[in-house]
Amino acid sequence: VQLVESGGGLVQPGGSLRLSCAASGFTFSRYGMNWYRQAPGKERELVAHITNGIGTTGYADSVKGRFTISRDNAKNTVDLQMNSLKPEDTAVYYCMANRPATPWGPGTQVTVSS
Repeated sequence: VQLVESGGGLVQPGGSLRLSCAASGFTFSRYGMNWYRQAPGKERELVAHITNGIGTTGYADSVKGRFTISRDNAKNTVDLQMNSLKPEDTAVYYCMANRPATPWGPGTQVTVSS
């Protein structure tokens, strides 16, 4: 079982990034998927989730209207489109499955700075 995040980088305030998470080792389509983030000195927080099946989505208030989560069950990937980025979005971003004992991936660093 493995989750590998990619797509992070340095972006100016107001910019956009698209993160991707590649999943392997389990039946991806059976599980809801989430994106979390952890800023320096802060707890890891849930940013967005998407259910299995019809793919109902939900977002933290801090990112609602700016971030969009999507999934591709054929490719076993879950993406996070991030628009109108703010300095407070700076964090390491992780994906996670709603599946017991799934190990965390390495994450991908997002830095929003001018």
